[in-house]
Amino acid sequence: MSDSAEKQTYIRFLVSNAAAGSVIGKGGSTITDFQSQSGARIQLSRNQEFFPGTTDRIIMISGTFDDVLKAMELVLGKLLSELHSEEGSDIEQPRTRVRLIVPNSSCGGIIGKGGSTIKSFIEDSQAGIKISPQDNNFYGFSDRLVTLTGILDEQMRAIELILSKLSEDSHYHQTMNTPFAYPVVAYNSMSYGPSAAVGKFQNNKEDHFDSITIGVSDSHIGLVVGRGGRNIMEISQVSGAKIKVSDRGDFMTGTTDRKVTISGPPRAINTAESMIMQKVAYAAEKAMD
Repeated sequence: MSDSAEKQTYIRFLVSNAAAGSVIGKGGSTITDFQSQSGARIQLSRNQEFFPGTTDRIIMISGTFDDVLKAMELVLGKLLSELHSEEGSDIEQPRTRVRLIVPNSSCGGIIGKGGSTIKSFIEDSQAGIKISPQDNNFYGFSDRLVTLTGILDEQMRAIELILSKLSEDSHYHQTMNTPFAYPVVAYNSMSYGPSAAVGKFQNNKEDHFDSITIGVSDSHIGLVVGRGGRNIMEISQVSGAKIKVSDRGDFMTGTTDRKVTISGPPRAINTAESMIMQKVAYAAEKAMD
């Protein structure tokens, strides 16, 4: 074991945007503290860099095997304590879920012949372990989510088993250098990409197109659009939906809300809408500070 304990490895998992803040801490204090306690490096994807199809950010922890586990326990412990303070219960440890990102090429090793490996991991750790089906909706996208359900100790044991399996896989290390590089560009090449004009949608699997209009208060629209339209372009790229904001003074009837029209396949609309609502919630929070 000793040689693999010295080898560099890494793990990636998802956190909600809100939870990311508590891991970072005021002025980065928490994340700095966790790094010095564990000896591992902890990186987060940027504010709007989400895992495709979700509005969750990615945390990557890298270092030696033991350091990575130590940091993982600190981060998950922190997320649990946030949960506790919200619910105020300390009777028993809650069962929570952690979603790890694992390259598709490494999933076979975790599953094992006829599912034997994953079964033994579940028995050993007592955690629920589920691997998402491969998602072909994202071109060039080769990662899957491994969801671990259980109390912290069970999750940590499952992580230890999975990570030691991954660390033996030579392909696994090659993905270490591009932790957050999801093919945002690829969305544009889909026929319903933000750059495609409506009406040009042919030969697409998802030929069902919708359009919805939501209201965003005039005071928050700036944050949704972003400097030079940067945010709205990003939301459009990530979701694959086309987004149009009404002109100044063009409001939803009877309100001072600007009209934001989102069109595309239902899934793209949902993603875009939740990303926009997240921006609006953030703007509202800032306004309250």
